[in-house]
Amino acid sequence: MARGDILLVALPESDKREEKGNRPAIAVQTEVTSSPMLMVVPVTSSLGAARFPFTVRVEPSKLNGLSLPSIAMVFQLRAIDRKRIVRKIGELEPEYMSQLDVEIWQMLKSPD
Repeated sequence: MARGDILLVALPESDKREEKGNRPAIAVQTEVTSSPMLMVVPVTSSLGAARFPFTVRVEPSKLNGLSLPSIAMVFQLRAIDRKRIVRKIGELEPEYMSQLDVEIWQMLKSPD
């Protein structure tokens, strides 16, 4: 597993605001093989999620394995147990990964 892999993950049940169930997520952590946890950005095909800050629209391709236009929800960045990974479905294109990095940095940077 590598940074930028798009994985099908099983997210736990939660309240109505957090993504849950089997869904794609993008691995954004630099590979740490000894860690039981992995930082991911959940993905949704509900394009209305683009109204929130810290999102990236991703078009489907053979490389990324997505079947519908989707929104990477950086604002829902989370750590998951690697046991929640069902399988790898693709790899995020470099141009989208660059956009994702910008959004992650913007979300996490300290205020000026």
